[in-house]
Amino acid sequence: MTQANGAAAGPAQTPAETAERSAAPEDGAPNPAAPEGQPNIEALLAEAQARANEYMDRALRAQADLENLRKRSQLDVAAAHKFAIERFAESLLGVHDSLEMALRVEAPSLESLREGVQATLRQLDSAFERNKLVAIDPVGQKFDPNQHQAISMVPAPGIAANTVVAVMQKGFLINERVLRPAMVTVSNGQG
Repeated sequence: MTQANGAAAGPAQTPAETAERSAAPEDGAPNPAAPEGQPNIEALLAEAQARANEYMDRALRAQADLENLRKRSQLDVAAAHKFAIERFAESLLGVHDSLEMALRVEAPSLESLREGVQATLRQLDSAFERNKLVAIDPVGQKFDPNQHQAISMVPAPGIAANTVVAVMQKGFLINERVLRPAMVTVSNGQG
């Protein structure tokens, strides 16, 4: 029996099965060249494999570059930690030298000692300033628990409550962060 189009009768085939049957050789021989107008599957596979290999190579290179960057960054951070104090230490060398010279003087007068200490303190203040180390000396300011540590509260006539009356020990900020709070006495508002 024949179908209307003249093909031999048989089970119905889907287009995918038809394509598969025409692409697969029946005797196990390699695929003949694809019909005209259709690309050769092996050529497409080889091209796809070449692109995949290229992308894999790029990915591996990018991964290696990232790993090298991570290692360099770790070394830079380690060096920054190791040598972070170097600039500050250099600025303190003059202070050290001044103190050593003061100790070499055989019979210093009280006045020369005072002048030497003042000069050394100016060097130290200069070193602090160059390294953004700022003193907190809050006399007369409102108490700030973020920068001050209250040692005691005292009656202070004419001074508003929670105002710093005296500084027992200056505090210090480094790059606007509290290194040490100022130890202060605060007015309790009575007096």
